[in-house]
Parts: sequence; C-alpha cells; structure tokens
Amino acid sequence: MSLWVLDRIFTGRVASTLKDPREEVLQAWYMDDSDEDQRLPHHRNPPEYVSLDQLAELGVLSWRLDADNYETDEELKKIREEHGYSYMVCITDFCEVCPEKLPNYEEKIKNFFKEHLHTDEEIRYCVAGSGYFDVRDRNDAWIRVWVKKGGMIVLPAGIYHRFTLDSNNYIKEYIKAFVEKEAANLVDSAA
Repeated sequence: MSLWVLDRIFTGRVASTLKDPREEVLQAWYMDDSDEDQRLPHHRNPPEYVSLDQLAELGVLSWRLDADNYETDEELKKIREEHGYSYMVCITDFCEVCPEKLPNYEEKIKNFFKEHLHTDEEIRYCVAGSGYFDVRDRNDAWIRVWVKKGGMIVLPAGIYHRFTLDSNNYIKEYIKAFVEKEAANLVDSAA
C-alpha cells in the first residue's frame, strides 16, 4: 500500500510529500447540518474533504502567499497583473476581526454569517489569524473553506457565501468585495 493511501486512511489527507503547498493555508470540506457554534469546524462524519481543484471548478480561486511580505511579494504582484487588481494592496483596506478591535463584535459576526452573494468577485487575503468562508456548491451544499495566514481566495461573482471566525476569534485580512463598485451589488439570500 502506498504512503499516500496509508496517510489518506489514517488522517484523511494527502501525504506531505504529495501535498499542494496551498493546503498548508487553505483547506476545505463539506459541512454538517449542526446548529452548534458557527466557529467550530463542522465536519461531516466521516469528514468529506474538498480539494482546491474542486473549489476551482466552482470558480473559487486560491493561492498561498507570503503574508509577512505582501508589499514586495512577487507572486502577489503576478496575480495582480494577471487579474487586473490594480487597487490591491492598500494598508487601509485591511480589516481586523476580533472582540478587541471590532465594535459590536457579536452582532457583526452574526451579520457576516448571513448568506449572501455579490455581483462582482470578492477577494480575501488572510495576513494573520484564520477564519472560515463557506460557499455553496452546485447542489446547494455548504463547503467550508478554512483560510489561514498566507491564504488568499477569490470568490466568483454570483456564488452564495458567508464568513465566520474560527475558534481563535481573530483574523486580519485584506478585503476587496467589489471591483470598482460598491454595496449596491450585494444581494442577500433572504431577499
């Protein structure tokens, strides 16, 4: 039996020698239907992992970047050029989400967790901490994407999603929810 198969059996993951480097900062799985604390992982039993390639099939793009050197990161510069992100990264576009930094923290976390979509893509780049971005697949099932320091995802226009912190209760991220447009392009799923 191969190392990959043994590792998959015992841990549910690919062996580190075969691992996509992005998986160190980005992991995804199908969520259970529990109403427990939204900050918990919410794995199905048994866990059903989703590869980053499967996310890409839904239009969710992902990268592993150097969060400590985002101002000079050549990979980030390349992504900006390829995707036309001329506005990125400006230090004023960073958001720290934690009880100490965000007024009305509990209320805002509940609002972030409301399902919605945008008519433009949304960029999320985690430079510290970690959090969950949940996206709907084509069958309307929730996929939880755990983004840690150095992980960047781009959610495509029109995908239902929501955000919550994990149990660490802290993330510092670059957010660009709208490309050249403002909140008029936000569509709440309850509407």
